[in-house]
Amino acid sequence: MEITVTGFILHSPDSNIDSEHSHTLFLTSWDGRPLHSHHFSGVTSFNVGHEHRYAGRTKPAPSGVPHRHEYFTVTSFDDGHKHEIRGVTGPEIPLPNGGHYHNFRGVTSVNGSHPHRHEYHGETSPSD
Repeated sequence: MEITVTGFILHSPDSNIDSEHSHTLFLTSWDGRPLHSHHFSGVTSFNVGHEHRYAGRTKPAPSGVPHRHEYFTVTSFDDGHKHEIRGVTGPEIPLPNGGHYHNFRGVTSVNGSHPHRHEYHGETSPSD
């Protein structure tokens, strides 16, 4: 099976042919469908006397087909620690004027001087 992929690569200007280096690849389409992502942000539940803020961008997914997005971010540093947030959004929810958004929810990683986790949930930004 052959899948057409388009995108672009960013080359680091300080790398040269003789040294080890890497490039960043940004995909713009998958199998002929444009890719998109969503912003997400919020505040965790209040546990052990504090809460955390978080923000991030989902991983890209194809437009125009049923899909979900993976996401990952790290919370703000509060009460001497931070937590990881990761998961997969729910399916797309259409908007009346076009575009869509996704619901997300989960629990953070365990951390803190009194090990604990926080719950979080929200909606992504609308797609363009």
